[in-house]
Amino acid sequence: MANASTGSDVVLDVQDLRTFFFTKWGVVKAVDGVSFQLHRGETLGIVGESGCGKSVTSLSIMRLVPSPPGEIVGGRLMLENEDILQYSEHEMEDVRGAKIAMILQDPMTALNPVFNIDNQVGEALQIHKNASGRALKEQVIEMLRKVRIPAPEMRVRDYPHQFSGGMRQRVVGAIGISCDPVVLIADEPTTSLDATVQAQYLRLLKDLQDETGVAIIFITHDFGIVAKMCDRVAVMYAGKIVEQGDVRQIFNNPSHPYTEALINSVPKMEGKTEERLYSIPGQPPPLWDLPEGCSFAPRCPYVHERCIEYPPLVKVDKGQMAACWLRTDGKQG
Repeated sequence: MANASTGSDVVLDVQDLRTFFFTKWGVVKAVDGVSFQLHRGETLGIVGESGCGKSVTSLSIMRLVPSPPGEIVGGRLMLENEDILQYSEHEMEDVRGAKIAMILQDPMTALNPVFNIDNQVGEALQIHKNASGRALKEQVIEMLRKVRIPAPEMRVRDYPHQFSGGMRQRVVGAIGISCDPVVLIADEPTTSLDATVQAQYLRLLKDLQDETGVAIIFITHDFGIVAKMCDRVAVMYAGKIVEQGDVRQIFNNPSHPYTEALINSVPKMEGKTEERLYSIPGQPPPLWDLPEGCSFAPRCPYVHERCIEYPPLVKVDKGQMAACWLRTDGKQG
């Protein structure tokens, strides 16, 4: 795993990012003050339950939030020291695919069924690398070879429906890395894969990262995948980051009750097999009607009177921060 300790290798610096959706039910604060840094060659996991704001964070970084009703209302997105929130849509077209690429969750909907693999992998190379003719075909084949698709010279003429789910996901990965981006966002790319193919795909992503030095944002709800893939982790709840730090720190010393609950929800192979799997009580709150104070308070076993105020994100340990009054007040959960 990468050791991201210096400030000079920061490729993406997200500062106080806020993305709201203006709906008939009210203002949905899907991303509300999110801040983190991503270093060259490292993998940052963003984890949380469905609806916590993970995917909207990734769409905000790509500047692909559907408008209306969505709007990035504040913050800064510093990509290699340039604030891409200030870029025009035309300027962003040069960034997407070339500097920031994205692997989507469902490859069958991400790929166009009426174009063959040659066309779809080659499109980004045509746009950003000005490749054409035989050189373009060779680059497409090389991309498929990099993601370990057998007989790429033959499969390049096939269509998405002729590939298995795992192979389609590899094709989406080939599109993502084709223009050597500095940041690759993987939005739950293994959700539709079985356990064996999932393990192969995760290993492939790590190998590609070792070869290229690309920084990866890995979005997931699975702490088991975080343990395998990530160097650091940011835990999101109700549009905010409630804890972030080194993966080992988070697993060994979860400092927010929500992080602790997520880790306890991971099935354990050791111990008594008849033990009931832990589940977090209740449901995440609707983002247009958040409770006063800490959003996790209605589900928290450690809730106390101070929780009617939202806690600040405070330093718990070197590189680890958590937003919980138990830590701010010096109390242990």
